[in-house]
Amino acid sequence: GVSMAPSLSRAGLRSILTRFAGDPVARLLARLGLTPNAVTLLGLLLSGATAYLIFSERLLAACLLLIVSALFDHLDGALARLSGRVTAFGAFLDSVVDRLTEAIVLFGVLLLALGQDSTILAILAFLSLVFSMMVSYARARAEGLGVGGEVGIMTRPERVVLMAAGLIVGELALTIALGIIAALSLVTMLHRTVHAWKGLRNHDNS
Repeated sequence: GVSMAPSLSRAGLRSILTRFAGDPVARLLARLGLTPNAVTLLGLLLSGATAYLIFSERLLAACLLLIVSALFDHLDGALARLSGRVTAFGAFLDSVVDRLTEAIVLFGVLLLALGQDSTILAILAFLSLVFSMMVSYARARAEGLGVGGEVGIMTRPERVVLMAAGLIVGELALTIALGIIAALSLVTMLHRTVHAWKGLRNHDNS
């Protein structure tokens, strides 16, 4: 169906990135003695630096660091798999840090907006944060109830790409990017809610 296409394309892209980029870098990190959880936390620190660069209006540098931070988010899983350190707590920590990194980066955007008296940018940063968190929560809650929740168009990789594109072009583009993120995150949250409702309705009727 329509809902499977994004998932299939994401799975294919992630497989390619893992094979040609993720695994080699993960092997290097393993040789350096880094653990998957350390890589996860390093990504969190990078998001803090990204937020500071956004607040300081160094948007191109922020864009580059955001991309590096996103790569570290991918590398912790690859490192865990290659080093045989896949743990339930590692997966939990990764999910929690993912939410924190998004919140920290958007906080940097909020500070930028406040510094420039840009009410629109501030509102969009807040809405992007709220709806992004709800997209993740909707999936987690649905999966906790036994219903698959990975549907919808605006997941974390798409949000990172849009944010990076906005940062590299400038503040106006960043405002537009956040508008798209907020709107499509709302659509994705509703999509996942309907998906969960259908699945749970079938479960309740069985």
